[in-house]
Amino acid sequence: MRLLALSLAALAAAATAQAKTIAVGPGPDAQERVQTALLDAQPGDVVMLEAGRYEFTDGLSLDVENVTVKGAGPDKTVLSFAGQKGSGEGLLITSNRVTVRDLAVEDTKGDGLKSKGVDRISFVNVRVEWTGGPKPTNGAYGVYPVSSTNVLIDGAVVRGASDAGIYVGQSKNIVVKNSRAEFNVAGIEIENSMSADVFDNVATRNTGGILVFDLPNLPQMGGHSTRIFRNKVVDNDTPNFAPPGNIVGNVPVGAGVMILANRDVHVFDNEIDGNQTAAVMLVAYSQDFDDATYNPLPRDVTIRDNRLGRNGWKPAFPGGEMLAQALGGGLPPVLWDGVTRYEGRSDPVRIHVKDAGVVNLNLPKPGATDQANPSVAQGMGEPLPEPAAVVLPADQLASGAS
Repeated sequence: MRLLALSLAALAAAATAQAKTIAVGPGPDAQERVQTALLDAQPGDVVMLEAGRYEFTDGLSLDVENVTVKGAGPDKTVLSFAGQKGSGEGLLITSNRVTVRDLAVEDTKGDGLKSKGVDRISFVNVRVEWTGGPKPTNGAYGVYPVSSTNVLIDGAVVRGASDAGIYVGQSKNIVVKNSRAEFNVAGIEIENSMSADVFDNVATRNTGGILVFDLPNLPQMGGHSTRIFRNKVVDNDTPNFAPPGNIVGNVPVGAGVMILANRDVHVFDNEIDGNQTAAVMLVAYSQDFDDATYNPLPRDVTIRDNRLGRNGWKPAFPGGEMLAQALGGGLPPVLWDGVTRYEGRSDPVRIHVKDAGVVNLNLPKPGATDQANPSVAQGMGEPLPEPAAVVLPADQLASGAS
């Protein structure tokens, strides 16, 4: 066994020694030269995109593991997809242990930076932007790991996504930190994912700031264990510009933090201010579905120790403004639809709110706002255990911006 370990170590050292940097600069034929570099890369290599503006007419892809794609900085190395002919992403990654860092992606027809079905994916110090501002014709997602494990998003800036700026879907073991999302429909969204820490981010000028959703009929169900802490969720005031039919098209303007049908979610130590609908919304999924495994209710949710400013003065949902007027001109910080039972689902619905006002709509079933019977309380429920902190592999953390 000792000889085998020494042999494996020697092979790893040899591979590292052979690792190389493949430098590519802007200019004519950038599409072919950059894609060729991504195809020719070997494990351990760095594909270095030098400073300048790169013009692409098609998307890029990487399927070689243990590769770093690195620019000179998100304001110096700019990958422009304004002339993209198809509707795909800017860069699609389908290999493990990849880091993309220090570059910008602009004006993709589809998603900006996407990974699918990979382990140890890191997006560090990147910018994804649709430079024409919020439009329904913009790509859906900016930074978009899906069906991935050990996800690190550190120091990303995303503007203009017609769905979610930073979106992590159907993934496990996730850290989103030190990032900024603005002028998207959803700033940061964790969907159908397990074990996520979202902290030290800024979500501002979106329709909704930070969303934690669980949706039916997806390959990974039962999203749980998300911690949202030390974020600044302020002034989310962009009108919803999602294309028709998108689930985020139902997010009301001015939703600070929105939790839908997910469980074991803790929201604490955040600054939440300037969100016209609510600081925090807890809602059940109200559309029709045929997934027998799906629970549409949020449960085991804790909201505590946040710094709450002015929120909820003009709720953007049917009957919201009338409700705000009846409550003295604004909603309490936490808005809960109050649905506690759903046919065939036995999970207890436990909500703990510490030191914040709550308006409970007491709906008899999801979406039945015409049957609301609102009640107001200062805090509610008993403390619930907090999810464990997410721990990423040490070498992946070392690739981060901080």
